Amino acid sequence: MSISQRLRDKANSLPTVPGVYIMKDKDGRVIYVGKSKKLKNRVSSYFVGTGHTYKTAKMVSLVDDFDYIVCKTEIEALTLENVLIKKYTPKYNIRLKDSKSYPYIKVTAEEFPKLFVTRERKSDRARYFGPYQGTASAYAALEAVMKIFSLATCKRSFPRDIGKERPCIYKDMGRCIAPCTGKVSAAEYRELVRAAERVLSGNATEAKESLRIEMERASEMLEFERAAVLRDSITALDRLSEKQKVVADEKVNRDVFAIHISDSVGVLAMLSIRGGALINKNEFILSALDPQSTEEIVSLIAAHYDASGNIPKEVMLGFEASEDERALLSEYLSLETKRKVTVKIPERGDGRALCDMALENAKESARKYRLEWEREDKNVKRLSELLGLAEFPRRIEAYDISNIGNENIVASMVVYKDGGLKKSDYRLFKIKTTNGADDYGSMREALTRRLSHIGDGTASLGETPDLILVDGGDAHVGVAREVLEALSLDISVFGMVKDDHHKTRALTDGENDISIAKEFDMYAFIYNLQEEAHRFAVKSSQGAKIKTMTHSSLEKIEGIGPAKAKALLSAMPLAKIRMASIDELCAVKGIGRQDAERIYRYFEEKRKGK
Repeated sequence: MSISQRLRDKANSLPTVPGVYIMKDKDGRVIYVGKSKKLKNRVSSYFVGTGHTYKTAKMVSLVDDFDYIVCKTEIEALTLENVLIKKYTPKYNIRLKDSKSYPYIKVTAEEFPKLFVTRERKSDRARYFGPYQGTASAYAALEAVMKIFSLATCKRSFPRDIGKERPCIYKDMGRCIAPCTGKVSAAEYRELVRAAERVLSGNATEAKESLRIEMERASEMLEFERAAVLRDSITALDRLSEKQKVVADEKVNRDVFAIHISDSVGVLAMLSIRGGALINKNEFILSALDPQSTEEIVSLIAAHYDASGNIPKEVMLGFEASEDERALLSEYLSLETKRKVTVKIPERGDGRALCDMALENAKESARKYRLEWEREDKNVKRLSELLGLAEFPRRIEAYDISNIGNENIVASMVVYKDGGLKKSDYRLFKIKTTNGADDYGSMREALTRRLSHIGDGTASLGETPDLILVDGGDAHVGVAREVLEALSLDISVFGMVKDDHHKTRALTDGENDISIAKEFDMYAFIYNLQEEAHRFAVKSSQGAKIKTMTHSSLEKIEGIGPAKAKALLSAMPLAKIRMASIDELCAVKGIGRQDAERIYRYFEEKRKGK
């Protein structure tokens, strides 16, 4: 029986109920995750007839098997679909390209909450606002609310650090309410933070009313200094509101989405309107384009809110979506926020104008992205031609091995993606299995550990590289190919060959050298990649060596082993340990008085030259 017939038969046996289906290739890798109100109808449609888009046809041609999970409702299926897409990052699902790199403003759940910009959204008790289009807009928003509400910008932690140091200059300037003085209670400080959160959510009117009530209360209690701070916050809030573009009635809280796809560049644009004012706009570059329908885009929007949590009362779509898709998104968001969320496609009026504005933003973002891509990745295009690659390598990983002596051997992985080095994806592998310096064994271990993560949902490591470059010649390429074969992976791999002066001379496929010496731009591109991998490896290897030497110097002292050396170095640097008193050493957890006396005597004798 052919594969296609086997898949058709299996699809026809599915139940006609809501659920999620998981498409896999011949190696068992998940390449697509979808959901459906009727599993049998949807999955069967992939394996009968023609008329598929290019992306869908390509995906179907790679399917060797599929799994499915029955759900009670379509909402449950949508939720599960989002979870599985995050876990497997399937190649053929539409995703927000590098969505994790978009910045958020984080408000911690501490007694005296801290506010800061972050690119990492964790599942903790903190609140997150955003995402913002870039760090500049995120920091601008953060600076505005910190200034308006006179919140602490220092790194002190309260109440722990109350009274330990004098207030900084920001208190004298009226820029900080100074919780460090102990004159501001945790409840009062949290009220200011809550007002800041309202502004970040777009509810400036509500925040202003809250501040006004607090100001009047402070005046009644004769707390005139606090009342003056609150008055200044209200004035600053008024100025901020004046700067925001009013695009609707002041009671309107809505997000507007539009999508533009052209020349293999897809952009999802989003406008956030809070209190009738446009407070934020984002354009997300999409990967895995050419969707079969708008259903995937609707699922993507649901996933976006699942990550951001900042759900308005109304969502407007500037593209066609069926009534069922809109109803599903509405129900999903309503359950998430525990209130009614309306999803609609406006045909006229302010809503239509906002959709048109979002579409223009999407078009402009696509144009800029395309120009930037063409400018920055001409070297990658040329590299693709030189190496005869079947597909354009969007993610390139370069590897290098570094060791000082027979210890502290590390392998570095640096990543070039979408026009530049992606340092957040860099990784180091501390080699554990080789006996002494063994370049080939070290490369084998590093690649095996790294490539084993493909498809498992691990950040960065879960992605499949399009091209692997290893520092070395034919033998290094041979080792890399053995690892790929053992893991049943089909990834292009080449070696970066150096000359006698340790300069990049050529690339090798394991048998033939491909000279790049006469192509200056290509030479510079490969040389910089190779040097970056080397720099990252050497820096880490040297750091490990210094750490080992530091540990070793402490372990020469009688009674001080690795655990106590680690405890000491965690408490203070070696220079301070050398000069510490016996009492200071005793204060370190795990160090007894006898240990402290031995350490003190050891370094005292060193100072005296004994």
